[in-house]
Amino acid sequence: MMAHELHSWPHVKSRPMFGMLGFYRKAKVFAFLPVTRGIGAPNAVLFKMKSVPPALLRRMDEEPRLATRRTIRARGWHSFAVNRAEDLREALWWMSQAYELAK
Repeated sequence: MMAHELHSWPHVKSRPMFGMLGFYRKAKVFAFLPVTRGIGAPNAVLFKMKSVPPALLRRMDEEPRLATRRTIRARGWHSFAVNRAEDLREALWWMSQAYELAK
């Protein structure tokens, strides 16, 4: 379901990488979905945001489902745990923010 949604966005392509499915906006990677493995929790999705606007950074700090190890967060990667069906909408919202920043 989530991969289908991401593929419907303009200029998005995907390719398998590291047991996950990487999503690109043109040439910039902005998200990964787990296929055979994940990073952190097996049900976590990853998104990339290097230059985060202050308001979005505050929201990130308040989001308990964002649990990213420092090593990947320093490179702009953030992990979002999807534990319930209700988490999917929020995960997609975060990936849409990463998509917008990947211009």
